[in-house]
Amino acid sequence: MRIAIVNDLRIAQEILRRAVALMPGASVAWVAADGLEALAACKRDKPDLILMDMVMPVMDGAVATRAIMKECACPILVVTSTIEGNLSLVYEALSAGAIDAVQTPQFDAAGAITGIDTLIRKSRVALAATASFTSQRHVSSAAAMPLANTLSQRRGARTLLLAIGSSTGGPHALSVVLGGLTNHASHCTIIVQHIDISYAAGLAAWLTGEIKKPVRIALEGEQLQSGLILVAASDDHLVIRNGRVHYVREPIDQIYRPSVDALFHSLATDESVKGTAVLLTGMGRDGAEGLRALRTAGWQTIAQDQNSSVVWGMPGAAVALGAAMQILPLNAIGGAASRTLGGAVAPS
Repeated sequence: MRIAIVNDLRIAQEILRRAVALMPGASVAWVAADGLEALAACKRDKPDLILMDMVMPVMDGAVATRAIMKECACPILVVTSTIEGNLSLVYEALSAGAIDAVQTPQFDAAGAITGIDTLIRKSRVALAATASFTSQRHVSSAAAMPLANTLSQRRGARTLLLAIGSSTGGPHALSVVLGGLTNHASHCTIIVQHIDISYAAGLAAWLTGEIKKPVRIALEGEQLQSGLILVAASDDHLVIRNGRVHYVREPIDQIYRPSVDALFHSLATDESVKGTAVLLTGMGRDGAEGLRALRTAGWQTIAQDQNSSVVWGMPGAAVALGAAMQILPLNAIGGAASRTLGGAVAPS
């Protein structure tokens, strides 16, 4: 495993070198002091993972992430001194395709490095998903089945729900889908985005600013209600039981926490809810099996198409399983979901 470091501060470079040295089988591919230098280095020598700072001279990390994902795509983990202080840059990078974000480890008063365990854990998650950048299957959107009206199969359900799963490139994709919905008041929306618990509230705040509607974190035990837009905020999995939010540790061995599959499978067996499930851009295959379970249970299911996905891992896996009733470009998903959920569609 070859890991590149992009950071203009010498002390941060040294800390990250030490972190890489602690990862079994990992080595430093190269070090760059700004985004432009990193882009050039990546073109010459693409690593397995890039640890990307945000605030740098010449080219910042968000712009560099977008350029790298376009020209020589590889997994990128945002590593910056403060997530909250660089919130707009962090979510710009996550929207462009960065996998996750973590604060840069630091030396404490005794000279030990704090925060290194979290960096190593997130690096392992990112490295585990590397294959998604090279093994994406192409499935034409023409293969999608017509969207049938199957919501009536659960006539006793109390809550109409839009369930969305996303990962790499997810923040931007979420803002587009949520912005394209025409009747938020007709249903509850619940989102699982692969992101650390520390940044879930920031994601909710960022989405609120993007779509001009309130988005907040989902609370343990709360009842789903029409009009709410909720984001999972735990290192455990968000599931729905009898129309209420719960956070659970099982399955323990699931690499993504929270897991889209955990949410989708819980919805497939909960007779109190019905609705539409959407699987957006992301590495790996989390959510694919769950989307198929929801389709079997009578839900409407939509997967983002390959051309509009930053990484067509998760939605591509769902399409390969026959889990998606529709395969749509990102800008068409909000309108399609609104139709299935009974919202009036604004004229184009």
